[in-house]
Amino acid sequence: MSELQYFTQEGLDKIKNELKHLKSVEREIIKQALAEARDKGDLSENAEYEAAKEAMSHNETRIIRIQNIIANARVVDERDLDLKSVTVLSRVRFLNHKLKKEQTFKIVSESEADFKEGKISMKSPIGSALMGKKVGDKFEVEVPAGKLKLEILEISR
Repeated sequence: MSELQYFTQEGLDKIKNELKHLKSVEREIIKQALAEARDKGDLSENAEYEAAKEAMSHNETRIIRIQNIIANARVVDERDLDLKSVTVLSRVRFLNHKLKKEQTFKIVSESEADFKEGKISMKSPIGSALMGKKVGDKFEVEVPAGKLKLEILEISR
């Protein structure tokens, strides 16, 4: 069994929409590509047929993965968050002492992580180090670029 993943309703809806797209649109595109490749004759040396089969395999694997995520998803209402410490879906503003810069990230599940949108996975080095911390906590975290010293300034929704 896969482990639970916590989502906002918006994040879960996004995953469900991707699943719907893979099942309805992508499957049809792949089905058409397979039919066109079959019409070209000998399948044993047909690169288009092999490419379509591989695309089908990737699509079906992604569908299964998303179905597992959805089956183990739990929606968290951000209004119910306890802002005393960092939890999944907390927005955390902290001071990065190494960069001498404030940063703000929302802690999300791996499936919702998007660095450009300011969303980091609760399993990333920084995300996991932030979990359970309180405003004023200072700590170090090891990241690929070295050690960072962080200080929590604010926890919000």
